[in-house]
Amino acid sequence: MEPADTLPGPGTALVRPPGPRLAEGIVTHIGRRPVDTALAARQHEAYVAALRASGRHVRAVPPADDHPDAVFVEDTVVVCGDLAVLGRSGETLRRGETAGTEQAVRELGLRVERIKAPGTLDGGDVLCVGDTVYVGRGARTNEEGICQLAHLLGGRRVVPVDTRGCLHLKSAMTALPDGSLVGVPEMVDTSVLPFIRVVPEPAGAHVVLLGPDHVLMAASAPRTAAQFAADGLRVTSVDISEFEALEGCVTCLSVLVP
Repeated sequence: MEPADTLPGPGTALVRPPGPRLAEGIVTHIGRRPVDTALAARQHEAYVAALRASGRHVRAVPPADDHPDAVFVEDTVVVCGDLAVLGRSGETLRRGETAGTEQAVRELGLRVERIKAPGTLDGGDVLCVGDTVYVGRGARTNEEGICQLAHLLGGRRVVPVDTRGCLHLKSAMTALPDGSLVGVPEMVDTSVLPFIRVVPEPAGAHVVLLGPDHVLMAASAPRTAAQFAADGLRVTSVDISEFEALEGCVTCLSVLVP
């Protein structure tokens, strides 16, 4: 099993607080419900506090208040080592979100490349596990975007994974610290995956790696959290209900920079 790629030593987490238009965010695969923006702000603060408590330095990406989904900063960039690849979303309304992210990653001293037309790629479709990079192929990320990313990443093995019924690959699966994949197999082409552990709740498919035995999860996946804890993992749970109302998950709200 390959260890997951984003295990932190000291590192930085890029975040972008929710903007004033959050409740207008795009909803594709679920029914829309009202979003409590004040509650969302408090939930985001608690999420950031969990990142800080794990030892991460938290850096705010410049705001993009004209873009309701800008809080989902993960979609704007893929960070592998010292390389930051700026995305180009298949959702044209989100393409203006990358400018602030570019400023942030340049200030961190990362090398910057970008996905170019006709390629499309959202960071939420990219899961790095060791030297393997799984990339979701769906509405937000196309074959050309995947090919461009593979070229930019050089020696890493890039595996396209078709997705269905979900917004991004990481809506359906992520990886635990030991590199084992967890998720909802009905939403991905499992024929290209070595193995995927089925989780009891859809929200259990989403983990952020805070350490070699520490994961961050949504409070909406208590049964999955209990399973992971029984396996010896330390689990920090945060309530992100207002972001889940917009198809967001714990991975969407940050970009981890080693």
